[in-house]
Amino acid sequence: MYAFSTENWKRPVDEVRFLMRFNERLLLTRRDELHAAGVKVQFIGRRDWRVPKRVLRHITDTEEMTRHNREMTLSLAFNYGGRAELVDAVNALLAEGVGPGKVTEKAIRRHLYDPSMPDPELMVRTSGEYRISNYLLWQLAYSELVFTDVLWPDFRREHLYDAIAEYQQRERRFGGIEAPGT
Repeated sequence: MYAFSTENWKRPVDEVRFLMRFNERLLLTRRDELHAAGVKVQFIGRRDWRVPKRVLRHITDTEEMTRHNREMTLSLAFNYGGRAELVDAVNALLAEGVGPGKVTEKAIRRHLYDPSMPDPELMVRTSGEYRISNYLLWQLAYSELVFTDVLWPDFRREHLYDAIAEYQQRERRFGGIEAPGT
């Protein structure tokens, strides 16, 4: 889930403050419930000077509290941008001394914010927008995209079911073609 993007810092200060408080309140009110349900909560994104220290502390505490849970993993993209993630991955490779011609897809994946996170099979974009908004640029390469006019605050279980039903009707080829008769 996309909670706060690196581009959100460009919004008016009052809106950024609201988004920080909103995400912090949501995290604090839901983390015990998620923990009780066996959900591992993890965050992807930059943990830099712009994020308030108390929010970083809540993020760390939540990850620590839920790190052994195995029922489901909830990845929250916070202070996240797909381009920033790729820049950070390439910089990590350069810092390791990886030279020209040695950068591979596997090496880049190894340096993403969460290299163990599987590529999403389905991405649902709400609010009538028809863009991915710098979200998981690497990981969405072969994901199926569903766009809905429903605003995120109004998005309910039935909307998710509709998106999954649409996804189930698609033929996933991952760049290949289906042989006739198969």
